[in-house]
Amino acid sequence: MIYFDNAATTRMKPPGVIEAVAEAMRSMGNAGRGVHEASLDASRTIFGTRVLLADFFGAESPKQIAFTANSTESLNIAIKGLFRPGDHVITTVLEHNSVLRPLYEMQERGMRLSFAGSDREGRLCYEDFERLIAEDTKGIVCTHGSNLTGNLVDIERVGRIAHEHGLLFIVDASQTAGVFPIDVQKMQIDVLCFTGHKSLMGPQGTGGMYVREGLQVRPLLSGGSGVQTYSKTHPAEMPTALEAGTLNGHGIAGLHAAVEYIRAAGMDVIREKEQSLMKRFYEGVKKNPKIKIYGDFSDMNRCPIVSINIGDYDSSEVSDELFMTYGIATRPGAHCAPLMHEALGTVSQGAVRFSFSHFNTEAEVDRALEALAELTADE
Repeated sequence: MIYFDNAATTRMKPPGVIEAVAEAMRSMGNAGRGVHEASLDASRTIFGTRVLLADFFGAESPKQIAFTANSTESLNIAIKGLFRPGDHVITTVLEHNSVLRPLYEMQERGMRLSFAGSDREGRLCYEDFERLIAEDTKGIVCTHGSNLTGNLVDIERVGRIAHEHGLLFIVDASQTAGVFPIDVQKMQIDVLCFTGHKSLMGPQGTGGMYVREGLQVRPLLSGGSGVQTYSKTHPAEMPTALEAGTLNGHGIAGLHAAVEYIRAAGMDVIREKEQSLMKRFYEGVKKNPKIKIYGDFSDMNRCPIVSINIGDYDSSEVSDELFMTYGIATRPGAHCAPLMHEALGTVSQGAVRFSFSHFNTEAEVDRALEALAELTADE
């Protein structure tokens, strides 16, 4: 199988990730729940991963990194833990349902919601933020990179706008963490939400969030923590405040190995390889007049994603043919990005998304181009 669905999850993981998970399953106990070696081993691994991620994202300290199961959980914690009925929040039409659905839920509870728009190439209209900010505006929630078009958002610019107006700034880094440098302090990010299984190349079921020092987020869950057993309330100190229950220590061990791999290989090297594959694919498909491409490719510093359609064919039909006939895995449909599809005019058709990993090869890209040429030959 040729796997071009890396924006959904990276299928190929660094070898050390698999080894780290297997070793953790053989040796780990429950972190913070004992003083025996198995518990201490888990505690050391989890703390070591906090240290690694804090450095990776430019956090003030490791305690500002809390682990979750994925970006969706992180975003739910941030959105429901920072905003209240009566607040006004601005987001964008680029967002994934992991952002939209918690916001809609809060809207039902009385929060006011506004959207910054985009043009037909999916480029964010930054001027909308200034236009939408009002006296009751509490924060901005924004993706770093569209999972549909691959367009990047200048989050440093948005962070500057947010903080000039005294607003909270929450960033969804699902598509960018691990492949694009993120400095939370320089970019004025109050909360960064990330997942482990995409560009960070870790196991599924891992993720986390950075919370700015001094910012209090109401916990989504409460319960076991290993400390303050006799308190009726969950501990308020980070990161315990946002980590009720047993963490996925086995997965976090794999995430640690994945981040170490990225640091050793070089994030810039990984990104350049992925963007090179994306560019090779884009240059091939743009020559085909029967293929429609979505997104802004004037700047190749973008997520390694190319979404297309063939004529009026349903995207699911095209994606199914690519897999059944050619063994090429892609993602069709709406990609959990309904407002972006509305902006692109692809609600009924969806789109076929090709997303690349540095484990892919030029030969695989060329095979995909050949397949598309054959599929469009009789159009």
